Amino acid sequence: MERRLLFLYLAGLPLFALSSVSAQEAPKTKKLKIMMKSAWGSDDPTRASFPFIHGLALADAGHDVQIFLTGEATYTMRKATVNAIMPVGWPPLSETLEKVVAKHIPIFS
Repeated sequence: MERRLLFLYLAGLPLFALSSVSAQEAPKTKKLKIMMKSAWGSDDPTRASFPFIHGLALADAGHDVQIFLTGEATYTMRKATVNAIMPVGWPPLSETLEKVVAKHIPIFS
């Protein structure tokens, strides 16, 4: 008899686990502070545009983003260079940069 009660008790445990999971609230996502760093210049246009594309996506997700450019990447802030950078599979850097500026994402070079 005791053995049957034990099995009945053990059989009911998964049901208790399911009821406690449904009662829990989904965890809230934490707002992150992210700095995107790049040293890629116009010699590799796809990689040169990554900090702007990824920074924009992270800002759209609600995070605080800053972009920090070093070395050859500082030349991507020239208007003539921005207009010439056409990354493979992504929109031109000039379009992405307009969106970054509209989102007020700080760019340090």
